[in-house]
Amino acid sequence: MNLGRALQSGIGILSSSGALLLSFLMACSLPPTIAKIPSPPSPIVATQAGIASWYGPGFHGRPTASGVIYDQHELTAAHQTLPLGTRVMVTNLNNKRSVEVSINDRGPFLKGRIIDLSYAAAQSLGMIRPGTIPVRIEVIDSGPHRIQTIPESLDYTLQVGSFAEVENARRLKDQLVNSYPQIPEVLIVPVHGKDTTYHRVQLGTFNDRRDAEAHAQRLARLGLPVIILEK
Repeated sequence: MNLGRALQSGIGILSSSGALLLSFLMACSLPPTIAKIPSPPSPIVATQAGIASWYGPGFHGRPTASGVIYDQHELTAAHQTLPLGTRVMVTNLNNKRSVEVSINDRGPFLKGRIIDLSYAAAQSLGMIRPGTIPVRIEVIDSGPHRIQTIPESLDYTLQVGSFAEVENARRLKDQLVNSYPQIPEVLIVPVHGKDTTYHRVQLGTFNDRRDAEAHAQRLARLGLPVIILEK
């Protein structure tokens, strides 16, 4: 190999090495790639839209479905199907005012209405004078219950006795089957307490609260202590 070719070959190697080094340095100088971390999925919020009403003085001081005494000055409400204790945000769709209330009662039972607000809650929404307003309900906290959609209806059953002795429960069941044949389903439901098992006598499954109340009144006239339970 002559001197000229050797020099050209050396220069070529140096040029290639320089290009590689330059590429490496340029790569090191580039800003690091910013990786996009996917956002967690938004929680599903159960909502419902419809007509709200309010109830006040005539019910003040009376027990609610939850057993709590109704106080019209507290931010509470009655709903037909949401679990008692659920907290919801209610928005007046006419003026966009919102109020957070706790569900502690059952109702309203008038067709087309979805929630009955306390006097204080109704006052916050500016609905005292109109009486009814269009609202949107959003579930904020349902406690241990998982709510993805607000159920349209509940099933009810009637409890007419609770006994520590199963034979007493069976006697009452037989009496009901014979004297109240229009309700075919009469059950003995055991409930295990700390020291004792109680045997509850229950009958019927009702999709409508008013239907359950009508049957409860008939049974009460027979002298039976009737409790309406949500199934």
